[in-house]
Amino acid sequence: MAVNFGGVQMKNPINTASGTFGQGWQFSELMDVSQLGAITTKGCAAEPWPGNPAPRMTEVRGGMMNSVGLQNPGVEAFARDYGPWLSDLTDKGTQVICQVAGHSTEEYVRALEMFVELCPWAAGFEINVSCPNIAAGGAACGSTPEGAAGVMRACRKVTDKPLFVKMAPVRVPEIARALEAEGADGLTIINSISGMSIDVHTRRSKLSKPTGGISGPACHPIAVRMVWEAAKAVNIPICGVGGVMTGEDAAEFILAGACCVSVGMASFIEPDASVRILHELEAWAESQGVSDINELIGAFEC
Repeated sequence: MAVNFGGVQMKNPINTASGTFGQGWQFSELMDVSQLGAITTKGCAAEPWPGNPAPRMTEVRGGMMNSVGLQNPGVEAFARDYGPWLSDLTDKGTQVICQVAGHSTEEYVRALEMFVELCPWAAGFEINVSCPNIAAGGAACGSTPEGAAGVMRACRKVTDKPLFVKMAPVRVPEIARALEAEGADGLTIINSISGMSIDVHTRRSKLSKPTGGISGPACHPIAVRMVWEAAKAVNIPICGVGGVMTGEDAAEFILAGACCVSVGMASFIEPDASVRILHELEAWAESQGVSDINELIGAFEC
């Protein structure tokens, strides 16, 4: 079941989606987190972000929608408060990938520099290019090949450790190629999909903001398609994210070309879902008559 995600050697393909698993320790009394191949921590910026006002989350048909606003304590507090627990987790064989947030290229670089200095136990870093670029009028930093490439080019100079990019669900093949050209070690596909949910009785948004990010089963077929498109466009490995509720959902991502998958919304309704999905994925791989799950990566036939 071991896979290599862009230089991060994982004992199995199951990861957790950033923002859905806290910093890992929150689940430690509910499951054995060390069974997982990796966890990706909630994104942190160089300075603390307060996030959006409540309400921040609402259920929608086929999933959930959120507008948390990437609330985080900042890298320094993250490393101080959670570093010892995360370091112990890596000693147990579960890799820790830290997500980096920012509102500009300069902010990404500063946050990554702090992560590199303060979190030596991190196996790699995931750059969340879906953050709004304040200098560019609020459009996501990674919404264009040029914008995504600029962030990646600057961050690549900071560290030789594996760098991954959490991609927005827009222009995936061309942005993926731009990121590969600038030295990305892997891609995380996809981030949540923008949507709206209106309370028809109050005529107001069910969130504090007009729009939010949809995640869950409703996104799964879209995410599988985007992973497949990216896998055909680039040679770097992909982590598939979006509506993984069962081992078969994870298997779809593997067949589409992902080397690993992240469990997200499922952890909200079943805290140990990621471990169950791992066992289901392993059973599926055995049913395919292979000795190595890597034989099934990209094995989709049309």
